Amino acid sequence: MKLKDLLQYLHNDSIHLDENPVIQSIEMDSREVKAGSLFICIKGFTVDGHHYVKQAVQKGAAAILAEEFVEADVPVVIVKDTKRAMAVLADVFYGQPTHKLNLIGVTGTNGKTTTTHIIEHILNKAQKKNGLIGTMYIKIGEQTYSVKNTTPESLTLQKTFKQMVDQKVDTAVMEVSSHALHMGRVHGCDYDVAVFTNLSQDHLDYHETMEAYRQAKGLLFAQLGNRFDHKRPKFAILNLDDPATEHFSKMTTAHIISYGIEQDSDVKADNIQMTSAGTVFDLYTPKGQRKVCMKLIGKFSVYNVLAAVSACLASNIDFETIVRAIEDMEGVRGRFEVVNEGQDFTVIVDYAHTPDSLENVLTTVKQFAQNRTFVVVGCGGDRDKTKRPLMAEIATKYADESIFTSDNPRSENPIDILQDMEAGAKDQYYHSIVNREKAIYFAIANAKPGDVVLIAGKGHETYQQIGQEIFNFDDREVAKSALLELKLNQE
Repeated sequence: MKLKDLLQYLHNDSIHLDENPVIQSIEMDSREVKAGSLFICIKGFTVDGHHYVKQAVQKGAAAILAEEFVEADVPVVIVKDTKRAMAVLADVFYGQPTHKLNLIGVTGTNGKTTTTHIIEHILNKAQKKNGLIGTMYIKIGEQTYSVKNTTPESLTLQKTFKQMVDQKVDTAVMEVSSHALHMGRVHGCDYDVAVFTNLSQDHLDYHETMEAYRQAKGLLFAQLGNRFDHKRPKFAILNLDDPATEHFSKMTTAHIISYGIEQDSDVKADNIQMTSAGTVFDLYTPKGQRKVCMKLIGKFSVYNVLAAVSACLASNIDFETIVRAIEDMEGVRGRFEVVNEGQDFTVIVDYAHTPDSLENVLTTVKQFAQNRTFVVVGCGGDRDKTKRPLMAEIATKYADESIFTSDNPRSENPIDILQDMEAGAKDQYYHSIVNREKAIYFAIANAKPGDVVLIAGKGHETYQQIGQEIFNFDDREVAKSALLELKLNQE
C-alpha cells in the first residue's frame, strides 16, 4: 500500500508529502523494522520510540510517524497522537479483519481468562474454528503464541486478527483489560458481543478511583456503537448481580442479555450444589433449561459459565451443544487447579490476586474442606498498595492458617510489602515468610489429612520478578516438589 493511500484514513488535511513510498509493514518496535516499514514512534512508560528513529531508518524504514520533529532521510509524518493514529492505520493496513470475524470481548476484574476459555470450549464443541487472545497466550486454532499484555497493542491485535482471517477462523474471543480500554488499544476492534464478569477493587495504582476504573470497563460497551444493525446485531452480556451493570446498561445501545444467580435474569442458575468434585445447578435460558453437572467448582465458576453461555447464545450456538460442552469442561490452567501427588490433603493453585477473588476462592474451599484451610498469599510490588491489608484481612478471616509471602515484588522491598499486608491482620494469627518457595513448602509440610492448601496469586504464571530480574517460578511445580519431598520423608 502506498503511504499517501494509507494516510488518507487519518483525515488530516495538514499532512503534505512529496514522496510516496510503498509501505510493506507497520512497526512500533525499531528492532522489528525491515525494508519498507512505516515506523511509528510511541511514547511508552519506559521507552520513547522517538529516540529510535535513527535505528529504524538504518534497518530500512520507508517512513516515520511521530508526534514531534525527528531527523530522518525518509518522509516524516507528524500527528498529535501516534497511538490513536496507529489503531486507524493498523485496521486499514490489515484489511479491517474484525469486520470478517465474530468478535467476543470479555472484561471484568475477575473471571476473564476462565470465561474466555469456557466460550472457546463451547465453540470448539460446536465445531467452530476459533482464535483466543488473553493473559496466558494468543491461540489460533491449535497453534499458540506468547503474549506480553492481557490485551496487546492495536498494531499487534490487528495483525493477529488478520492471521485469524487468513486461517479461516470463525470466532475470536479475547480478554479486554481496563488498561487496554483506557489506552485505546482496542480502537478499531468491531465487537459483536461484549461480556462483563464483575467489578471489584484492582488496578487503583493506575485508575486511582473505583469510578474511573468502572468507567474504563464501560468503554467496551459504549464502543459497541450506536446504530442497530439487524443483519449483524450487537450484544452486551451483563451480570445482573453486580451493581456496575446498571451503569454499563446506560452506556450501551446494544441488545442486553442479563445473567445471574440472585436476580431474575435472562440466563440464570438456581439450586446450586457444590462438592470437591464439581458443581450441580439448574440452568435456565430463553433457549431451554437443564440440570447441569460440571467439573468446575465454586459459585464464581457458575458465574463464569453463565457469562459464557450468554455469549454463546448471542452467537447462535445450539443450547444442547452448550450444555454438553459445560459438562465436559476440565478447567483452566492456574484457575482452581488441583495439584495431586497422592497426598491425603488437597492442594489448589489459583490466580486469585484481588480481595474479591481471594474471598470467592476461600469461601468455596471452606464449603468442602474436611479439616483446616491453609492459604499462601502475597501482593505484587509496584501495584495497588491499598489492597494489601484487605488481602491479609480476608486471608485471616477465612483460613485457619495464613502464610503471607512474596508475589512479584518487582522494584519494591518484599519486606515492606509484607508489612503493608500485616497492617490488615492486626491481632490475627498468621505467618510471614518472605521466600515464596519456603512459604509453599511450609504450608504443605504442616498440612494434615483432610486439610486444603490454597496457593493464591500467581496461578498460571511461570516466573517471579524480583527487582529487575525474572526467575523461573511455577507455583504448581513448587507444590509438586514439596509434595514429593513430603512423601520421601514419610517413607
